[in-house]
Amino acid sequence: MTNPLHAAYYAEQAIHCPTTIVENCQLARDTYRVRLHCPEIARRAVPGQFVMVRLANCNDPLLGRPLALYDTVLDEAGEPVGVDLVYLVVGKLTRKLSTCQVGEAMEIWGPLGNGFAPAAGEHLVMVAGGIGQTPFVAMAAEATGQRRYGNPMREVQSASQTTLCYGARSADFLAGVEDFQQLGVDVRISTDDGSAGHHGLVTDLLTQVLAESTGSPRVICCGPEPMMEAVAEIASQQDAQCQVSLESPMACGIGICFSCVTKVRQADGNWDYQRTCVEGPVFDAQQIVW
Repeated sequence: MTNPLHAAYYAEQAIHCPTTIVENCQLARDTYRVRLHCPEIARRAVPGQFVMVRLANCNDPLLGRPLALYDTVLDEAGEPVGVDLVYLVVGKLTRKLSTCQVGEAMEIWGPLGNGFAPAAGEHLVMVAGGIGQTPFVAMAAEATGQRRYGNPMREVQSASQTTLCYGARSADFLAGVEDFQQLGVDVRISTDDGSAGHHGLVTDLLTQVLAESTGSPRVICCGPEPMMEAVAEIASQQDAQCQVSLESPMACGIGICFSCVTKVRQADGNWDYQRTCVEGPVFDAQQIVW
């Protein structure tokens, strides 16, 4: 199947991999990182893509769930052999997954979606709300020149500055901050209750960062939709390029069911529905009809 308009085309690009859990550890309140052994998927994955996962030998829930690529795992020779996925416990699958032990069977298929464009810009500004930081670790590693992704590995010009603006409900929900700091990312924190960092909205941090930026900023964003809409507006006011990674609920992940559609502006000024799992999850923020 070579027709990219046909859903079967995307199904053939994804790899289905029966696998086992290598690690499953808690990072923050209701937040876990699961590591799965899947070399073929790890070799192909690029920042911003996602995978579908489901519990093996389990019919409740029957359908898989989309989880963003947090990072790929390398062996001693530097070859990709697995993926790390960070998830928030919010539903039946994630509740069950949080209790799974090392060695338990899982099913995973991917990598799926388009991922972030391979261009970091002079100043990469990542804006995350809630669990929205999960697609950004790999992007930060690539933008700082410390990792390369894809098969063949894609070429990305390193950013001179990388900043993460990360907003959460409270300090105990902050997950993976150390991973960004170890990459040399300037991490700015905001919390709704003031228990860590700025007491207020993550968009306050973005406004400050853009005002301080000395290079041409590129903004990428993931989190609750109202936050992403606000980020898109701020970026537009500052003439900054902005991409958003949507978190639309998905059933199949390969473009068949059309349950994850979003309104996207077309070249003629009208809008049409596009599938988050296939045409996205990353979109130009100015093309989204919020």
